[in-house]
Amino acid sequence: MSKPITARRPLSLAIRAVFGVLFLLLGVAGFFAFAAGFADYPVVEPVPDAKPWIRGAYHVHTTRSDGNGTPAKVAREAKAAGLDFVVLTDHNDFKPPAATWMDGVLLVPGVEISTSAGHLAAFGMQRPIEGVKPWGPPEEAVAAVEAAGGTAVLAHPVQTKNPWKDEATAHQVPGFELYSADTFFRQALRSPVSRLLPAVGASLVSPVHGVMLLAVPEPRPTERYLELTRERKRIALCGNDAHGVPAYEDIFNALDMELPPDVLPGPLSQNAREAAAQVTQVLASGQALCVFRALGAPAGFALEGFDANTREAPVGTVLTVRLPEHTPGTVEVRVWGDGRLQPDGQHIELTGPGAVQVEVWAHAPGRFFGHEWRPWLVPSPVRVVPRPPGI
Repeated sequence: MSKPITARRPLSLAIRAVFGVLFLLLGVAGFFAFAAGFADYPVVEPVPDAKPWIRGAYHVHTTRSDGNGTPAKVAREAKAAGLDFVVLTDHNDFKPPAATWMDGVLLVPGVEISTSAGHLAAFGMQRPIEGVKPWGPPEEAVAAVEAAGGTAVLAHPVQTKNPWKDEATAHQVPGFELYSADTFFRQALRSPVSRLLPAVGASLVSPVHGVMLLAVPEPRPTERYLELTRERKRIALCGNDAHGVPAYEDIFNALDMELPPDVLPGPLSQNAREAAAQVTQVLASGQALCVFRALGAPAGFALEGFDANTREAPVGTVLTVRLPEHTPGTVEVRVWGDGRLQPDGQHIELTGPGAVQVEVWAHAPGRFFGHEWRPWLVPSPVRVVPRPPGI
């Protein structure tokens, strides 16, 4: 009679252990949820009467591929987040719907092409993409986007799951997703206790704070980007890579691409095709700004001292960073590559030749009750070219 009782004992202990772990995880998540109630956004308060920047999301998926929201749902949530446009990049959607205004938001056609070397996003096509099949050679996809008059972008190129693996085409593609929400999430999966669990817990109270806790940049994307930029002008984009989980609106509130008013004054054309051309031309020019919008608006920001068309400046040039109005100690300029930040914290001497990446970071709410530095304003890099002879 005692044997069944003995046999049930290990099972009972295992069940108790599982429930113990679950209760522990719920308790930890609850702690982070409690802390999220004290997270204060934005870090930088908006400037009254500032000229509005045109705001949008780049790299968004719908039910046309693996997203869980229809284009109409994406438009509704983009409107709720205050966006003006969304660049839809459904997987291998070689015949996307034409640009259209929906619920006051411009839906811009794009595509994310699956190749044997990784994923290639593209936007701004003037003609249909032809001669490409999913998981085909990367050089065919790059050539097809160029033939269609579009701009190609290496999607999440430095990522554990889907990195870009073809060196030759990496040097040809002008666009690079420097920050990717999908990459942030996959990085968090590798640190479930220290990164993923705090974000999940925070999301129960403040979804945007939960998304922002995932934004922990790693050095490799910037290092790789600067390697490629030393050869030619490159475009930095931040990919929402939104699929609907977390909610589209939460991702849009945390991160967007913004078009400066001195480059493209609003409003956009009411002709959807013309408006899409306006948006994609600025995105392709490298003059758009990646903004972690939860931290604040970019009004007043400018990076000066280089040729805006070529994004080049000679060695020895001093760049100037114009910062938005802010409380001292809440923002700082950070520099990577061939540049040296001067003591005033707003001027960068170019030491190249090579490339320099200049970003503004903000002292944002952290996982607990303190603060952590996170990227806020991210422009495209500047190529540093040799100084002309005799100068």
